[in-house]
Amino acid sequence: MIRIKKEGILLKQSDLEFENEGVLNPATIRAGNQVLFYYRAVQKGNHSSIGFCKLSDPLTIEQRLDKPILFPEHDYEAKGLEDPRVVHIDGLYYLTYTAYDGVSACAALATSSDGLQFEKHGLIVAQMDFTEFKQLAETNAPLDEKYIRYNDFNPRLWDKDVVFFPRKINGKFYFLHRIKPHIQLVAVNEIADLTPEFWKDYYLHLQDHIILTPKYKHEMSYVGAGCPPVETPHGWLFIYHGVHETPGGYVYVGCAALFDLDDPMKEIARLPYPILVPERDWEIRGDVDNVCFPTGTVVFDDTLYIYYGAGDEVIATGTICLTALLNELLAYPV
Repeated sequence: MIRIKKEGILLKQSDLEFENEGVLNPATIRAGNQVLFYYRAVQKGNHSSIGFCKLSDPLTIEQRLDKPILFPEHDYEAKGLEDPRVVHIDGLYYLTYTAYDGVSACAALATSSDGLQFEKHGLIVAQMDFTEFKQLAETNAPLDEKYIRYNDFNPRLWDKDVVFFPRKINGKFYFLHRIKPHIQLVAVNEIADLTPEFWKDYYLHLQDHIILTPKYKHEMSYVGAGCPPVETPHGWLFIYHGVHETPGGYVYVGCAALFDLDDPMKEIARLPYPILVPERDWEIRGDVDNVCFPTGTVVFDDTLYIYYGAGDEVIATGTICLTALLNELLAYPV
């Protein structure tokens, strides 16, 4: 069994109004020897924006802005911008986040050439009622009852955790997204292809797009996309979150799987146990208890740094030897 080494809390809330309730779930990307660090900042009343730090090395904060880098400006994000992820493709930063309007929680996209000034492109997932999604998804195959259990609480479809692959594959953009309880995969030639007609056809064939389903006890309730996939010689390394229900509530853990470089629908290996679990006080007790929620990684030499929200209140870092993790994964082929 392999586990990450916990390096401790990296970032806490401050007295600044935009982050006086908590900081969590950061997007991270290496830029030379530095790390660009975009995090969900929560102010009292549960209104979120995206703050920014620059790290001089994976564990040292060099600069922290005193105002958010992205904040609510449009109706679709009126109640907050949550849980960013970031990649760099062909000279452009692609930052995705969950836009919450008080009813719907759906993924949106912003891009930047310098990592600091972003242009928003709006929602990139389907905007539809859950009833319509259910009708489409049931047309060609039975729908797992968990889709109904986890989604019919709200009339609108929630589609979160959009995570781009860090490069195009066979000329296409690929990204993960999550409608509970599974992780799904999208491939398009251009972002503009993500039209309402695209999504209707996509959900007519939902079963063809499910890339990861709950398999083990620690992820049995549902799974969700975590960090952008890491390209390795053995395949795409997925660090994702798994959730299982206990008498004390849900427990969020960090998990690892491996997928084919040329065809990411092909799962190569998956660990039958989590590599990151709530153990420390700041993971077990927080705004939400028992949460380790990985959303960003960087690689320096042979060390994988994993950044995660802990207790939905602070941001922590863990490290693991990348070679050791891959060797362990390959011992559990699917």
